[in-house]
Amino acid sequence: MTDLDQLTQSLARNLKRWRSERGFTLDALAARAGVSRGMIIQIEQARTNPSVGTTVKLADALGVSITTLLDYEQGPQVRLVPPEQAVRMWSTSTGSFTTLLVGTERRGPLELWAWRLMPGDRSESDPHPEGTIELLHVTAGELTLVVDGEPYAVPAGTSATFEANVSHAYRNDGDETVEMTMAVSIPPVR
Repeated sequence: MTDLDQLTQSLARNLKRWRSERGFTLDALAARAGVSRGMIIQIEQARTNPSVGTTVKLADALGVSITTLLDYEQGPQVRLVPPEQAVRMWSTSTGSFTTLLVGTERRGPLELWAWRLMPGDRSESDPHPEGTIELLHVTAGELTLVVDGEPYAVPAGTSATFEANVSHAYRNDGDETVEMTMAVSIPPVR
């Protein structure tokens, strides 16, 4: 079984489990996530590998982290995630990528990400649920952070935080590779 097959199987199993735990019908989850009922059925039957955007929408609608949707098993109090188990969620042919390093469900989902954006690359995000906070620290290059249409220059060594319930994007408008670490705190589903 390839890593992608294992990921697809884990996502199918975990999506069914969390939808059931939340008491959501297929239609209710589809409406909450803005994802078609048919797509949810395909994911739960492990017949498709959804886009990062779809996975994020489903995680947000369920009030869990992407880590939880992709996790093979829930682990002990201390969980070590070796580099080979970090999940590459997005990449471009030029070398940009995001890697979900680790996450937890305690007191609402919390995720830790590693990012690399090559010159000229960008990643856009739909608004997350009300109360979602993103924190980031740029370690190389200069990030252009766009929040609700407003661009902010975030040079290496600088940190930023913002409420992520509006559209936002990460751009590399410069000549150097941007590297950053980002944490995302998502409020628990009520």
